[in-house]
Amino acid sequence: MTRSAISGETLAPPVGPFSPGVRGGGLLFLSGQVAQDPATGKLVDGDIAGQTHQILRNLAATLKAAGKDLDDVIRVGVYLTDMADFAAMNEAYREHFSDPYPARTAIGVAALPLGASVEMDVVVA
Repeated sequence: MTRSAISGETLAPPVGPFSPGVRGGGLLFLSGQVAQDPATGKLVDGDIAGQTHQILRNLAATLKAAGKDLDDVIRVGVYLTDMADFAAMNEAYREHFSDPYPARTAIGVAALPLGASVEMDVVVA
């Protein structure tokens, strides 16, 4: 299987040895994103809703670099450091997707990069 990396000038720099996105097998896999400001690479200030909006803007920018958009997303993985934030994350998330919504998993985790409260990754058709 051939794979190719996705990158772009408007994307936040990765915090490790990984690509923001990789095409392979007819799908596009985007790496987990936290609420980084693309200009500074630092986590944005704000609550779970603000972080969720920033993540989805970052994912949309990565998708745009790949010639896709959020309507092409078929699966989302959500990682929360506090499951009590689920409802607030869900409300912010709802503003970026439309019916039929992507399949989704939400998982509680102990910690996330840069001290983030939420991280998301996606699979795109």
